[in-house]
Amino acid sequence: MLSRRELLKLSGLAAMSSSLPMIARDSAAARDLAVAHDVSSSAALAAAPDYRLEIAPVTLELSPRHTVRTIAYNGQAPGPLLRFKEGQPVTIDVANHTDRPEIVHWHGLFLPPDVDGAMEEGTPPIAASQTTRYVFTPRPSGFRWYHTHTMAMGDLTLAQYGGQHGLLMIEPRDDPARYDQEFFLVLHDWDGRLLASDDGAMNPSYAVSTINGKVMGAGEPLRVKQGQRVLLHVLNSSPTEVHWVSFAGHGLQVVALDGNPVPTPQTVPMLRLAPAERVCALVEMNNPGVWIFGEVRKHVQAAGMAVVVEYADHSGTAQWRQPADLVWNYERFSTAQVPAAAESHAGSEPAIAIPLVLESKFRGHGAMEAWTINGKSYPDTGSVPLEQGRRYRLQFINKSLDDHPLHLHRHSFELRSLGAPLRTGRGPGTGTGPRVGRGLIKDVVLVDAQTQTEVEFTADNPGATLFHCHQQDHMDLGFMLVFNYA
Repeated sequence: MLSRRELLKLSGLAAMSSSLPMIARDSAAARDLAVAHDVSSSAALAAAPDYRLEIAPVTLELSPRHTVRTIAYNGQAPGPLLRFKEGQPVTIDVANHTDRPEIVHWHGLFLPPDVDGAMEEGTPPIAASQTTRYVFTPRPSGFRWYHTHTMAMGDLTLAQYGGQHGLLMIEPRDDPARYDQEFFLVLHDWDGRLLASDDGAMNPSYAVSTINGKVMGAGEPLRVKQGQRVLLHVLNSSPTEVHWVSFAGHGLQVVALDGNPVPTPQTVPMLRLAPAERVCALVEMNNPGVWIFGEVRKHVQAAGMAVVVEYADHSGTAQWRQPADLVWNYERFSTAQVPAAAESHAGSEPAIAIPLVLESKFRGHGAMEAWTINGKSYPDTGSVPLEQGRRYRLQFINKSLDDHPLHLHRHSFELRSLGAPLRTGRGPGTGTGPRVGRGLIKDVVLVDAQTQTEVEFTADNPGATLFHCHQQDHMDLGFMLVFNYA
C-alpha cells in the first residue's frame, strides 16, 4: 500500500506531466464558479489576478534570538490578509517556488471540491515550480483563512508545522462597521520536537510560540485610543496545540466563532481556540495603560505568545493579570434551549445519524500514534455516501484519551450536543447532553477525550467532502474520511 507521502509525490508527478485542465462546477445551492488550471498553459489568462501568492522558502526572525527556516506565503508568516467581497468573483494566482507539490486550502469557504484545496477531494496539487490560477465566488462572509493541506509525516518542518498560513476576510454585502479599529492576531507554535508521553508514544512539543510571527517584545505593539471599540480577529494556526488567551485589564465580547456571528454575544475573561478555530471579539478600550494580550498559561507566554497593547499617550512596562480559571463553553453563545419536539427543522425529516468512533493505535515506543475512524485509518476509511438536500447528524464518539479539533470541509455545521460522557469508555453515551441551543454555526469543534459531541449539517454542496482532525500529526496518521454525494 502506498503511503500518504508517496501518494502526494505521485500526484505531483502527474500534475507536472500535463497541464491542469480547466475545471468549472455549478453548486446546486449557490452556482459558484470555480476554476483552477496552469497559468502558463493558457494565453487566455493573461489578465492580472486580484491577488498573487508566492510559496517559497524564507528565513523568519521570530525574535533577535530565534530564527526559523520555513516555507511561507509572500515571504511572511502569517501570509498576507486577503479581503474578498461576498458574492464577487476573485482571481488568485498561486506560484509554487519549492521542490515539492503544494496545495492551498481555502478554509471555511463553500467551494467545489476541485478548488477547495484537498487532494483527497480531487483538488489538483500545484507542481514544483508551477503556477495555478484560482477563480471562485467567495462565500460565506466572515473571518476565514488559507493554509497548506499537505502531509508532514513526522517531519516537523513541513506542512502546518511551518509558516504556510494566511488570513482571509470575506466582507459581507452590507457591513455596518460597528467598531473603530480591528486587529488580526495569529497564534502559532514553532521549532517542534517529538517528545515521549507517559505511554511511550511521541507527541510534538515546541520551543517558541508567537502572535503574528513574533515573540512578545520583538514586534510592534497594538496601538489604541481610549474610548475606541476594537475588534480582534484571533486565529489559532498551531499545528497541534489548543491555546487560551486573555486581554489583561479588559473583557472580550465574543461576537463570532469561526467567522459566523453567534446568536448570543457574551463578554468573557478569556478565549479558547483549538487548532484552526477563529474567534472575533469586541473590546471596549476603557482602561488606559500598557497591557498584555497573550496566552494565560505561563510557560506558553514565556515561550513568546503575547503582544503589548499600548494606549495613546501611555508608556512603561506592560501589565499582565492572570485569569483565575480556564473556563470556556461554546453553548453560552447559542440561543436558549428549545423543546425536544422542535429540534428537527420545521417541515423536514429528522437528521440522519452518522456515528463516527474515534480511536488511536499505539505504534510502539518512539513513534506517533495511528488514528482510526470506525476502526479504519485513511485511505481505508473509504467514502461515506450522502444524499443531496438531506440533514445529517455527525456523532463524534471520542474513545481516545486526546481532545480533537474536528473540521468538515466545504460546509458549516450546527452544534447540537457537547461533552456527553461515554459509558465507562466502552461505548457511546446518551448523545443528549449537555445540549446546545440553536444557531451556533462552526466549521471546527473541539471534542473532549472520552466524550460524545454531535453536530448537524445539510448536504447542500455536492461533491467529495473531507472530514478530519485538524491536528497535523493526527491527520498525517489516518484521521480522515471523505463524504461524497452527487
